[in-house]
Amino acid sequence: MSDPSMKVVLVTPEIPFNTGAIGRTCVALNLELILIKPYGFSLDEKSVRRAGTDYWKHVHLTEYDSWQSFLDARKPSRESLYFFEEHGAQTVYDPEYKQDAFLVFGCESKGLPDSILDGNEDRIFGLPMLNPLVRSLNLANVATAVIYQAMRPQLGG
Repeated sequence: MSDPSMKVVLVTPEIPFNTGAIGRTCVALNLELILIKPYGFSLDEKSVRRAGTDYWKHVHLTEYDSWQSFLDARKPSRESLYFFEEHGAQTVYDPEYKQDAFLVFGCESKGLPDSILDGNEDRIFGLPMLNPLVRSLNLANVATAVIYQAMRPQLGG
C-alpha cells in the first residue's frame, strides 16, 4: 500500500457497519482511517469485520482517545481540515481539496460537536439533498460520496 496522504476521520462513530464500510472504501483508495473515541461498538465486533469484509485487516487504521489528542499528535493545518455536516454553508463540491486533507465526519446520531465546529464555520461542507422529506443520509454513503469528490483530481476526474 502506498503512503496515504488524504485521511478520513470519524469522530465517535456509533454504528459498526458504517465504520466497516468506510474502512473498505479507505482500503480501495489507499487512505488512512482515523477513529476518535469513544465508539458505540467494539472494533472486534463481527459487524465491523462483516461490513469491511475481508478487507478490514488491510485498513490503515489510527485511533485517538479524543479530538484534542488527535490535534496534538497530528497537528493538522486549519486549511487541511474539512468538516462535513448536513447543513454546511458550502457544498462538498465547492472546495479544492488539499492532498493532505483530513475529511472529518461526526457520529451518526449527533454529527460533529459544536466544540469542534465553533470557529470553523467556513470549513463546514454539506452534501446536497433535493427532497426535504429526507432528513439525513447514511454516514457510509455520505463519506464515500465525499471521498470520491475530494479525490477527483487524483482519480482522473
